[in-house]
Amino acid sequence: MTQHIGIVGCSAEGAALCYRTICKEGADILGPHAHPEVSMHTPSLADYVLCLDRGDLAGVAELMLVSARKLAAAGADFLICPDNTIHQALPLVLPRSPLPWLHIADEVAREAARRGYKQVGITGTKWLVDSNVYPDSLAARGLRFSRPDEDDRITANRIIMDELVYGRFAPSSIAAFQAIIARLQAKGCDAVALGCTEIPLIIDDTNSPLPTLDSTRLLARAALARAVTGSQSSHP
Repeated sequence: MTQHIGIVGCSAEGAALCYRTICKEGADILGPHAHPEVSMHTPSLADYVLCLDRGDLAGVAELMLVSARKLAAAGADFLICPDNTIHQALPLVLPRSPLPWLHIADEVAREAARRGYKQVGITGTKWLVDSNVYPDSLAARGLRFSRPDEDDRITANRIIMDELVYGRFAPSSIAAFQAIIARLQAKGCDAVALGCTEIPLIIDDTNSPLPTLDSTRLLARAALARAVTGSQSSHP
């Protein structure tokens, strides 16, 4: 018996990539066409953006908890959120959550340490890059980090929110992300965290100046491992 994965969705493209990864790679572990049971709940992305724009992390947490409770009622055993930005609110969610969670940045930091990286560049929405979501997880494993400069944060945020969440992948935007990553490399980074679940749709190891840490697929694989083995999350 495998555990039932609950996906707390936020933006569609990232959540869909996470779901597809669980289903596709589940078959590699469990056999043809097999994967753990998966349920997903997603409120309107506009509701999350409204809270983020006004810095209302308590409001973000309430939206996440609505999903958590609905997924618990659907029979999920644990939860994941394929959205890096709203992990800012997870500390407000955990004490009230009906189920345990896996933390996306912790999975990225774990993989960075496993691969022997020393300094990780952080990419994502401006809300995410300005936050301590990744710095805290990386520092917990003794890893250094660098953030993009302000102009690059604004550029990345615009591409993510105006294009990637709508499934639009322009060559000019790919080039912009490559340039942002190259500037992180110049700061001494030896890897880059793709800290928005949509970034892996346009950037990977084949076109990035730095080795990539794909937050979406790393979270999906951690969820698969938990569902198959039943091992406990570091965030009960």
